[in-house]
Amino acid sequence: MIRVLVADDHAVVRAGLTRIVKDQPTMEIAGEASTVDEVLSLVRETACDVLVLDVNMHGTTSLEALKSIRASHQGIAILVLSMYPEEQYAIRFIRAGASGYLTKDAAPDQLVEAITRLASGGRYVTPHLAEMALFATQESERPAHETLSDREYEVMLGIARGKRIRELADELTLSEKTVSTYRTRVLRKLGCASNADIVEYTLSRDLLA
Repeated sequence: MIRVLVADDHAVVRAGLTRIVKDQPTMEIAGEASTVDEVLSLVRETACDVLVLDVNMHGTTSLEALKSIRASHQGIAILVLSMYPEEQYAIRFIRAGASGYLTKDAAPDQLVEAITRLASGGRYVTPHLAEMALFATQESERPAHETLSDREYEVMLGIARGKRIRELADELTLSEKTVSTYRTRVLRKLGCASNADIVEYTLSRDLLA
């Protein structure tokens, strides 16, 4: 029996994911989490084979949580489930240790296939994501946004979505001063002079949903 832990901060989404898993005779729900802290606590206390992890959850970022889980729980396969297109986060999550990445508009049978594949020790990526990963590996000169750290990348996307420094600080559980420092680094690395330039950069490269 494949033991699945579902982590998403939206109750309706969790209920839907849970129902899909419970409908499979070879799967069972090991637990549910609505915050990153709950995820970290559950993986320490609950035996599970696959963690279905939402990208956006309250608390520290899911990317940081994934790194923490991967460092201490090597046996858990992590399937990242996101409302954002693969271009935004997929490569970063795979590099951080995720075994698969799936967008929330995927069909239920894709979710089942992904969980099954991860539980058997495999990986799950779409053909498009596989092509992206291959291109990123072969390209001699990476685009500027690929040189950003994970935190810098999150700040870049937040600014591009029109969020203020205070909003980003609350969302990322960082101080406003720290977020401002990340913003300065983003401007420098992207060769931008203002928030408007950051918006133009992300839109021109289809980094926003």
